[in-house]
Amino acid sequence: MGTLLDTGVKPYNHYGAYLKEKYAGQRVFKVIVDGNFTCPNRDGSKGYGGCTYCNVDSFTPDTARKIPSMREQVENGIARARKSYGAEKFVIYFQPNTNTYAPTHLLKMMYDEALNVCPEHTVGLSVGTRPDCLDFEKIALLESYTDRYDVDLEMGMESIYNDTLERINRGCLHDEFINIMKMLEGSKLEICVHTIFGFPWETEEMMLKYADEINKQPHIKFVKLHHLHIVEGSIMGAKYKREPFKLFTIQEYTDFLAKFIPLLRPDIIIQRIFGIADRELLIAPNWGFPKSKIQTEIDKGLEARGVKQGSAYQG
Repeated sequence: MGTLLDTGVKPYNHYGAYLKEKYAGQRVFKVIVDGNFTCPNRDGSKGYGGCTYCNVDSFTPDTARKIPSMREQVENGIARARKSYGAEKFVIYFQPNTNTYAPTHLLKMMYDEALNVCPEHTVGLSVGTRPDCLDFEKIALLESYTDRYDVDLEMGMESIYNDTLERINRGCLHDEFINIMKMLEGSKLEICVHTIFGFPWETEEMMLKYADEINKQPHIKFVKLHHLHIVEGSIMGAKYKREPFKLFTIQEYTDFLAKFIPLLRPDIIIQRIFGIADRELLIAPNWGFPKSKIQTEIDKGLEARGVKQGSAYQG
């Protein structure tokens, strides 16, 4: 007997369904580009070494890392997406490092160059950054594109606890996230917030409270929910090799999501429910499945548990 998953219906608002409805069934694909940005937590303005969990190479496909020019990156990404996924429309996604960490006039030159490679098929701009690398001028720049594109501003909240942010060498406290969210009230930008679950010193009760923090920001449209995973080349990876600590199994993570997703405001769209590095960089946890299989296993687990996004939300 078939399930709702067999028809593409998931127990939460997922990004694929949102794009399909918004763009009348056309296949929309994110094209990752690398603007050669750094991070204030890497270059010394706030710290060195980056966040302790981070090896930025683990989040950037080879096709973006190895192509020197912006035009080549976009052209290559579009060609690959068309060939591999039948993509018809594209969102230009500035992902690696901190993509507002430059003077505004340089950001404009870079965004313009990427968006002008294939303007007739480009529908969106997505920019990943940190709360402490935004200001009114940069927000205004991003908003200037909203008359032509959907503009998704993705910010790493990671944790709502300052103790955690300090322990992972984030270089950015939660108050800075709250302040920038106030600055973004009424903005035309589509706000996406990124979280990480599973820091070993945070309890389940602590992590479930992330939902309250997200819910009370009405202008958050998207979330990316990730479990903590340990990668080669990171400070946390070196510590884990010396003294392994508890990480989610796929069953435990599904159990956690089954409690978290019902608390989440029902209108929020979940762009991701997990994140994982390439196999050659991943230290732990190794769930033994390829990425597509992990997605299926989690979705099946959530459906089997009767999960419904927002069912426990108290607005």
